[in-house]
Amino acid sequence: MSAVAVSNEQVWAWLADVPDPEIPVISVVDLGIVRGVAVDEGSGECVVTITPTYSGCPAMQVIAEDVENALRARGLERVRIETRLSPAWTTDWMSEAGKAALTGYGIAPPVQQVIDISGLQRGVKRHAIRQPDVACPHCGSMHTRLTSQFGSTPCKALYQCLDCREPFDYFKCH
Repeated sequence: MSAVAVSNEQVWAWLADVPDPEIPVISVVDLGIVRGVAVDEGSGECVVTITPTYSGCPAMQVIAEDVENALRARGLERVRIETRLSPAWTTDWMSEAGKAALTGYGIAPPVQQVIDISGLQRGVKRHAIRQPDVACPHCGSMHTRLTSQFGSTPCKALYQCLDCREPFDYFKCH
């Protein structure tokens, strides 16, 4: 039995304080990695379901450990992390607060919706990904250009603002 009785909502709030190890200004909740929380009142076990941003993400082990450590530090003795690969993570799962945190950190957030849920009863369709119009996170200019499909991590591309001349990462839509 856990040392403390907690609700799912409390666990979500605690997890909102766990930073992503690669981009520490955004939490694993705001990034959309945490997909579910379930606290069993009988056993006290807390199960947290996480989905990697991509199947080979090297940070997932660290994220799982950070989530477990954060909950244990708050008195939960029985914590289990489940990794779910399907449905695949999408930037559509990022919160607006998370996107704002990225901008404040100098990373342009994704600007396109990837999944079309308007006709969900007919099945999910992926939007065609086109070269997006990306605002500079430093000055706000839309006068930017892609300089490399590969940025500081595989999920980012490198852009440059043609007005303030600053380079910046863009969190690619996927």
